[in-house]
Amino acid sequence: MIYIYICLDKVAIMNKKQSNKEYYTKRLNVITEFINNNLDKKLTLSQLAELSHFSTFHFHKTIKALLKEPIGAYITRLRLEKAAQLIYYSSDTIEQIAYSVGYETPSSLSKQFKNYFGVSPAKYRKEKTAIIVKQKQMNTKLEIKKAKMVNLDDKQVMYLKLQGSYEQLDFTSAWKKLWLVVKNQKLFTAGIEHIGIPYDDPNITDAHKIRYDACLVVHKKAKPEGDIGIKNLKGGTFAMFHYTGSYKNLSRVYDHIFNEWLLSSDYELRDEPVREKYRNNPQNTEESKLKTEIYLPIK
Repeated sequence: MIYIYICLDKVAIMNKKQSNKEYYTKRLNVITEFINNNLDKKLTLSQLAELSHFSTFHFHKTIKALLKEPIGAYITRLRLEKAAQLIYYSSDTIEQIAYSVGYETPSSLSKQFKNYFGVSPAKYRKEKTAIIVKQKQMNTKLEIKKAKMVNLDDKQVMYLKLQGSYEQLDFTSAWKKLWLVVKNQKLFTAGIEHIGIPYDDPNITDAHKIRYDACLVVHKKAKPEGDIGIKNLKGGTFAMFHYTGSYKNLSRVYDHIFNEWLLSSDYELRDEPVREKYRNNPQNTEESKLKTEIYLPIK
């Protein structure tokens, strides 16, 4: 009997630890989504602490442990990396970009930008080579169809946050976890979509800090479960590119879209991340025949 009680106590402790992990992950998802969607606004630590429902006394240490960096450094990094993307790919002035990523003055952005990247925003825009790493050219010809303009509705998605180099992320396990929740919550319907949201440019963001959301578009009401969150993807106008080929060449596909198509078009980027829609299963599809739709938010 004593042995049984000990076993039950161990199970209870394990369940409690698992529940704590799930709780912290859910709260972190809320905070990071809020930050991502409000980089143009003033973000205070007291506001984020209240939103997190964490103890204000332990807020800094808790968030640092979850993010692997201080919350202030995380917000600053996201603002600067977003500014670098806008400076490179948009025609907005440095002043407009500074305000759009939460800086009260352009000089504040310029100072932090130079400290972080080693070059001023103006020089970076002029040269456009100070940060972006030159890609090795490959002989493989990319199969990318001409851009198609589409309007998408809002979509409810279940998502799992991943972080690290795109080449090293365990996508297979992520999709399995998402589909397990579909099974557990009886969410299966026709039309479930596999969507990837790559937030960061690997030429700007350090590999171990790159963020990616693996998402399933579901059509029944879903609820968070473990480290799986629920959110809505905003609809709007997108330029859709259909690419056939290995995922290993996606960086070259993005080079084509941003450096050739976007810069020579009359469109400007909308303040939303790009999306990838995976049309077939890499587990049973020849690598050269994988089909990916890339959605570029435009205005």
